[in-house]
Amino acid sequence: MRVYVPLTLSGLAEAYRTGELGAGPLVAYAVTPALREWYVSDDMEELEYAALNRAALASLRLIAVDPAAPRRRVVVAVDVADGAAQADPDRGLDASALGEVRVAGSVRLADAAAVHVDSDEAQADVVAAAEALGAADLGDDDARFTVDGAEDHELLWYATQEIPGLVGLGD
Repeated sequence: MRVYVPLTLSGLAEAYRTGELGAGPLVAYAVTPALREWYVSDDMEELEYAALNRAALASLRLIAVDPAAPRRRVVVAVDVADGAAQADPDRGLDASALGEVRVAGSVRLADAAAVHVDSDEAQADVVAAAEALGAADLGDDDARFTVDGAEDHELLWYATQEIPGLVGLGD
């Protein structure tokens, strides 16, 4: 099963140093029944893209609470064993939890399929979105528009071999 783990660049650097995305339980995003129902599509590629975008929003939330984190959203795509990721049935109706799963065990960075990161051009919109997130959550339409501005940027795809360069440890 493919899951999308939201991180920051600082979190990705830590994962690179330790070899683990986390010891678990780890919050990730995947194609869940609730996400399927919300997205109303049977196209697996579209559903996985929706789960990736949910993880990108979760990455933005991590950035918003960490003033030291570089302002670029990061999502790591990882394949885990079927059954390793479970959706919380009590949060099935919570719109903010669409696609959210918990991965019980540790997740090794070596199991990552790819890394998705904002381009440098997205940084100004990500900075503004992180600052506006709280107001958007409270229903401010202008703040929601600002958050959506970050979501308009596609995350770039990187091979796992490119992680050292992304976190400043490359040549």
